[in-house]
Formats: sequence, structure tokens, C-alpha cells
Amino acid sequence: MAQRPASEEDYYRMVTVPIPENVMLEVGGMTSLPDGRLAVSTRRGDVWLVSNAYMQGSRQPTFKRFATGLHEPLGLLYRTAGPYKGEIFATQRGEVTRLIDTDGDDVADEYRSFYKWPLSGNYHQYSYGPVTLPDGDMVITLNLDWIGKGASQSKWRGWMLKLNDKGEMTPWATGLRSPAGFGVLRDGSIFYGENQGDWVGSGRVTHLEKGDFAGNPAGLRWSGEEGSPLTLKPEDVPSTGKPMFEVAKTVKNLKVPAVWFPHTLMGISTSDIREDTTAGAFGPFAGQLFVGDQGHSKVMRMSLEKVAGKWQGACYPFREGFQSGIIRMLWGQDGSMFVGMTSRGWASTGKSPYGLQRLVWTGKMPFEMKTITSKPDGFLVTFTMPVDKKTGEDPASYSLNSFTYKYHSTYGSPIEDARTVPIRGIILSSDGLSARIVADTSLREGYIHEVKAEGVKSAAGNLSLLHNTGYYTLNAIATGEKANLPARQMASASTGMAHDHSAMMATSGGKEVAMKSGKGKAIVPGKKAAASISAKRVTDMPATWTNGPDQTISIGTKPGLKFDTEKVEVKAGSRIKFVFNNNDDMLHNCVIVKPGTANSVGNAAMKLNLNGAKMNYIPASTDVLFHTNIMQPESAESIYFTAPTEPGDYQFVCTFPGHSALMQGVFKVVKQ
Repeated sequence: MAQRPASEEDYYRMVTVPIPENVMLEVGGMTSLPDGRLAVSTRRGDVWLVSNAYMQGSRQPTFKRFATGLHEPLGLLYRTAGPYKGEIFATQRGEVTRLIDTDGDDVADEYRSFYKWPLSGNYHQYSYGPVTLPDGDMVITLNLDWIGKGASQSKWRGWMLKLNDKGEMTPWATGLRSPAGFGVLRDGSIFYGENQGDWVGSGRVTHLEKGDFAGNPAGLRWSGEEGSPLTLKPEDVPSTGKPMFEVAKTVKNLKVPAVWFPHTLMGISTSDIREDTTAGAFGPFAGQLFVGDQGHSKVMRMSLEKVAGKWQGACYPFREGFQSGIIRMLWGQDGSMFVGMTSRGWASTGKSPYGLQRLVWTGKMPFEMKTITSKPDGFLVTFTMPVDKKTGEDPASYSLNSFTYKYHSTYGSPIEDARTVPIRGIILSSDGLSARIVADTSLREGYIHEVKAEGVKSAAGNLSLLHNTGYYTLNAIATGEKANLPARQMASASTGMAHDHSAMMATSGGKEVAMKSGKGKAIVPGKKAAASISAKRVTDMPATWTNGPDQTISIGTKPGLKFDTEKVEVKAGSRIKFVFNNNDDMLHNCVIVKPGTANSVGNAAMKLNLNGAKMNYIPASTDVLFHTNIMQPESAESIYFTAPTEPGDYQFVCTFPGHSALMQGVFKVVKQ
């Protein structure tokens, strides 16, 4: 009997905490109390105390409402020291509030304003935190408004602010768009996660020091205010479409990300950030960071290093399949991880409207790439257990690709300037715990480097890696001695037999480049498929339609990853003008597919990987009948086609990764 492939569940088990029916736990914030209880705030304005969240003894947790009537609190902090020891701080839309239980009955008796800021009334004005710094001060972040683009309609929107115990505020950094998650390392370094949007090509995590500008210029509106640590103005930031790394060379204060999280390849909406301080209780990743994703209902992993005095590093898949969209993560007293979730307004792949789950390491060692670090001629990959010598030192077991994103005012960016990085050889350590990937001279600073180890097996058990891909953001190439390859690999490289991914298709400036196959023939993968897809998107009315379309259909979007229309009906063989209005604040397309194939087409779009964006996430499938391109927020596209002649319940679906499970409708074709 064949052995079942290892799964994430084998190593990290999910425990769902049961929630009473009368408690709508749309988690916005979480903090822990010294006695092991959790305090959880909800988007509906309540704060609940959860006892026995570890489900010991009776296994039934209990919920008690501690506070109510708050304005969408998206962060909680239990103060463990200082003048407010024992109090819970909550960040509402317009203030940080002290919640004080004066008589010890586990109900807040006083709600005292600690620090306030103005509001515009825009729905997008979310506020997050506070998070404690080592010196006892706190930081909060303020989301931008959304008016078809990010805007700072009231003071300090788009900023990180520092608060001391006197309630005095110091502006810390700006350029933030949607800073839902941020964390502080034990050394005091602050990292914040960002979501794709205008000026943000993809999700990313950035190290924020005082006076940094993280990229979205809307918050620079307030840079002239008293206390601002920078003088940069919105008009000083060019929207050229050049990579952010290049623009940062000429724009003062612009801070490039420490780690990019490639959109849809890793997740689509970064949320909380937590450093592993469990001293090994959560597995072999102590000191690394875990990053939640709301849209894809998953937790990702991130390792960091400093090169030339700057932070950079890699992100990796870790654990998916949570019941709702992850907003908050919190370490339990036993080293497990509590994960708080909500999907209201921010739909996710997890189908539940909200949830609270606990992630527990089973004690079994996963076979993973533990870290990726920079070397002067490539990368060093360490593993959680020794690798098989034959596969571990074979260049064919690995691959490298590099790419970047545009830095511009447009919402998001396709993958740009993707190139294969040829591998000259591999040096495997004697203990099998690390492999040095020696590349040629095509490493590029400022680019994301995809590191794959698909062919590597473990020395014991012949296991494949649980996750075989990491994405390293190379802001600076490490200095030091270059590797001396073994003689056999040097000979292989000199004769062109080293693992050379230049036989694959690359892109340069967004254009396809034909590479040479082993037989010397030019190949352009996907070209034939692209040609067949193009006939499925006709944006000009056919000249033969002298009387125009028989029917015009308009479909829009609404919050929560939904179309505003669930069902349309057309006559078989009729001429259709199909108008798709993306009036949402994120990217969408609309794809008409054969009956019962929306999910499979959506899954195929997820697997397009580096090619996804340039293909508008339209897989080369016969199930795809007609489609729009990926549409920017607040934009529309019309396509023209003749309806199928065979009646049936066809479907329309958004195939942007993570959307297809929710964004579906029925395209019903009836007899003439």
C-alpha cells in the first residue's frame, strides 16, 4: 500500500474553540491575561473574556462579556507593567480606550479615553493596535480612507503613531495603506504588513524606523505638521512604474520592504505578525515570524537576516485551511497559537463568518526549508532535517527565478521582468542540513528570488519537502568568499550541463522571451494557449451586428467578494453585450464558464503561479467560454459574444486567486 504524502495536519493540528450561538465573535483584537484567559474584541463592538480556551477538563470554554458599545475595535492590549498594569487598552476607530474593571467582577466599569484622533466617516478608516515597545511605549496604525484610491481625509491617516504612558503622541512613520498587522521583535525592531492596493504591487512586510516612508503618498499630506519626522510631500513621489527599489534611490525616506509576499503565490491580504518566542514549543522555527493572511485563511512563515545593515529575508507557506479570514494571532501559554478570524466585509476562502482556532505542534518534525540566506554568489538553504545526498547535491533538484513589481499609483501590479537564474552547482554540507545554491552572475538586488527545491528528498524516509518554495527579497547581496564548486560540478557547468533554467520561458519588461530548448528550438510556453484565449474576449462589437446586441447584461460587485447579481438569463444563440463593473476596492475579473466548472476553473487559475497576472488569471481551459480581463477598482469593461446554443445553467466567476469559491453566479441559457 502506497504511503500517504505528508500533510500540514500531520505537524500542526487545528483545534476549533466552540463559540456560543449568541456570541458573534468577529475577531478584531486579541490579548492574553496572566491567568490564561483570552480577551477578544469583535468588530461589532464587544470585548469577551474567554476562559478555558485550551479546552481542558470539561473541554468547554466559557465566554463573559467584559465591555460593549465600542466602535469596531481592531486591537487589544493587556498592560502587564507600568501605571496601567492590569488594564485592557482597545483601539477603536477614533481613539485608544482604557477599559477598567474597578471591582473585579470581570466587567469593565470605566471606559477612559487615552488618545483620540479625528474621523472623516469613511468606511475604510480602520485603526489597529496598540502594540507595546520594549521601553513601555505603544504604537498604533491608522488605515487610509478609500475614495476609489487611498486617501488621508483626516489627520494622521496612513501613519504609525507612538504613544507614551502620558497619552502623548509622536508621529513615527507614514506611507501606510492598510496596516492591519504589525509586530515588535525582542530587540525593538518594528515590522508592519501591507496589503496589495494603490502604490502597493503585492503584499509585503517592512521594517519601520522613525521617519520612514513606506510607499503610499496619501499620508504625506500631514508631513508638514508639528512633530512630523519627515518633510517629503505627496508630489515628491513619482508614479513611473519602475521597481520600488530603484525609486528609493532618488526619493528620500522611501523604505523598501524587508520581505515581499508575492500576491496569490503566498497570500492576498497580510494581517497579523508574530515572532516565535516559544523557545521551540511551536516547532523548529524559534525566532522566526509568522504572518497571517485574511483572504486566503492561512498562516505564512518568514525568516529574516541583516545584510549591509538592512533587514531582508524570505517567506514560506506554512499552514492553510483555517475556518475564516485571519485577523489576529496570539501565543498561548503552552506555546500553541490562537488564531482569531472574521470574514464580514473581507471575504475569505474560509467559509465561516468568524472563528477562533488554536494551532498546536504535534511534536513531529516537518521536513522543510528552514531558512534561506544570501550568499555572494547565490543562496544558502538550511533544512529542518538532513537531506539525501544524491538529490541534495543535484542541481536539477533546485530552481531559481527572479522578478519584481511596478511601483505606481495603480492598484497592484503584475509580475514584472521575470527571469530564470541559472544554477552553476550545489554544495551540500557534510551533515546534510544545508545546501549552498551557487548561481551565475544574474542575481539582482531589489528583486524577489523564487527558490524551489522540488527534487530534494530527506535522508531518512525519502520524504519530499512539505513546502518546497520560498521567496527571498534580495535588497543587498551578502559579501564574503564565493563558493568553490566540486570539480565534477565545475566541469558540468563549463559544458553547459549544470541545471540551467534558461531553457524555460522568461519575461523582460513584461514581454515574452523565447528561450532555447535542449534541441535548439525556440519555445514560448503558453503562446498557443494565449492565442486561443484571446478569442474569448472581444471588446469591440462585431461589425456584423448591424442591429446591435440582442441583450445587454450588466454585472457589478459588492463587498464581501460577491457579484451584485446572482443570476442572469439569456436566450440560446443570442448576441450578448456583457458589461462588468468592478465597483469594489480590489481587483476582479468576470469569467463565463461551462456548467459546474466554476470551482475547477478557479483552482486552475490558482496554479498559474508566476504567469497568473499576465494571463489575467484565465487558465487555458476549454471550460472557459468568455472573459473580461482583471479590472482595476472603479473600472469597467464590455465584451461581446454569442450565447451558447445548448441550454443549461452556465456560470460566471471571478478567477482572481482566492475569490472563485465565493464570487460565483448562474448564467442561465434558455431555448429561443
